[in-house]
Amino acid sequence: MSQSDLYMFYHGFCLPKLAYTVDSLNYFESFQVQDDDIFVITYPKSGTTWMQEILPLILSGGDLTPVLTLQGYERVPWLEEVRSAQVVRKLSAPRTLISHMPCHLMPSTFFSSKAKVIYITRNPKDVAVSFYYFHQMASFLHDPGTFEEFTDSFLAGNVMFGKWTDHVKSWKNPDLGDRILYITYEEMIQDLCEVIKHISCFLNHRLSEEALKRITEQCQFKTMKQNNMSNYSLVTPEIMDNSKSPFLRKGIAGDWKNHFSPEYEAKFNAFISGELKGTGIRFPWDEECQ
Repeated sequence: MSQSDLYMFYHGFCLPKLAYTVDSLNYFESFQVQDDDIFVITYPKSGTTWMQEILPLILSGGDLTPVLTLQGYERVPWLEEVRSAQVVRKLSAPRTLISHMPCHLMPSTFFSSKAKVIYITRNPKDVAVSFYYFHQMASFLHDPGTFEEFTDSFLAGNVMFGKWTDHVKSWKNPDLGDRILYITYEEMIQDLCEVIKHISCFLNHRLSEEALKRITEQCQFKTMKQNNMSNYSLVTPEIMDNSKSPFLRKGIAGDWKNHFSPEYEAKFNAFISGELKGTGIRFPWDEECQ
């Protein structure tokens, strides 16, 4: 199947037609954001599914029911995705929503609201690796070719939602002030309990020590991997074939070291640093790129 059959174009980047339509994007653009809405914003493959597990548990005070009875998109739906309208109407306040959109494309009511944002970033080398395997198992995405061919496309933004660097730059938005909390995937790996505490404070949902412990245990990668409501095993293999590559694959930081040659790593690092030059944006993994 050609890429034109698989994708539609939206503001210069491609979106898979299976998951995004003109109607779903119109719904997104005209969405009425409420002051108590909570948005998780990520570039794809940066911890989205993890946050779909964490947020409902914080808001429920550690009650596991939502993550054991509802699939991820039912708990925290993608606002621009084709199922969004039917799922969002079932949500009670505060609504938890996900978007992969860059900041400037958010609904106009987002900017005039007090809605909070949790923005997750991940080492782009690990994002590229995860994205590559996702393309192998998802029928609605194109054949990625070799790893380096795919990663060249990733750097150029010829993947859904465009360039990683453009996304990151768009969300470093000083106008959002204390409405936005920045977290890295690597911080979540290093000390998940501390990150959950940080998020709960940001949302003004204080957790008991018992609830915090229960949430941390439920949100361990190995636990999520066994949760059929979270591991995408219920999706038909014609759409996502977990036998080609499991949706929840490794859940680690640094797997890129098993895929990048030294030469390609240098090329990748140079491109990313060039794109972010002069922005003042720094990440914990930048030291290893020196």
